[in-house]
Amino acid sequence: MAQIFHPSTNTFARATIFGAAFILAGAAAAGGMFVRSSYVTQVDVVRDQPVPFSHDHHVSGLGIDCRYCHTSVEKSSFAGIPSTEICMGCHSQIWKNSELLAPVRESFRTGQSLQWTRVTDLPDFVYFNHSIHIAKGVACESCHGRVDKMPLMRKAHAMHMEWCLECHRHPELAVRDKADVFKFGIGEEVSQGNPPEIIFGKPNSVGGVGETLEPGRTDAEGQDTPKYASHGEELVKRYGIVTKQLTDCAICHR
Repeated sequence: MAQIFHPSTNTFARATIFGAAFILAGAAAAGGMFVRSSYVTQVDVVRDQPVPFSHDHHVSGLGIDCRYCHTSVEKSSFAGIPSTEICMGCHSQIWKNSELLAPVRESFRTGQSLQWTRVTDLPDFVYFNHSIHIAKGVACESCHGRVDKMPLMRKAHAMHMEWCLECHRHPELAVRDKADVFKFGIGEEVSQGNPPEIIFGKPNSVGGVGETLEPGRTDAEGQDTPKYASHGEELVKRYGIVTKQLTDCAICHR
């Protein structure tokens, strides 16, 4: 029987099979990159707001505590969006005729709340409670980043499931003294110079993960020693954090 297909067809078939595999792998990689891109996660993307509120000015410049505006963060699952009355507590006297603050004055006059755009908005199938994290020593900057350095608010982390689990598996790397929960820059202070900005859950080039170096303390080799060395494990025990329960699906998905 005469050969139906030319021998070159074998090469074409192999190229097609392997080519399809590479195309599928490339498509999967591209899809993964897209899902993690700032276009999807909105990380470092400044959202439009009715008023260009500067955390940098209010937190770093004026020293206003997070709880002054986010009044329910210690007792509720929701951190709370400041009411117009809170804004006007200062701005009825300061910059009271500023054009930028016209929406605030209008909201106060009419009683209609300002429609702020949520910067960090978790999916509806994820349950997150601010109060329990605050009570267990998880700082604002651990999730929201260096808000005190943001002229306009933006999202600091994608907050994918794996990012949350990193903290739930190793809470000793994230917890700090409750007195430091509302402070910024913890873990970046060293006796000589400043290390690169700490990436939450990843080792710092100086002193380990999320540790603060106490100026003036050195070890036998003259190196800076961590102020919080082994302090995380101590805090986990002190605050009654049960690590095994933190990775239970029902903790976040209810």
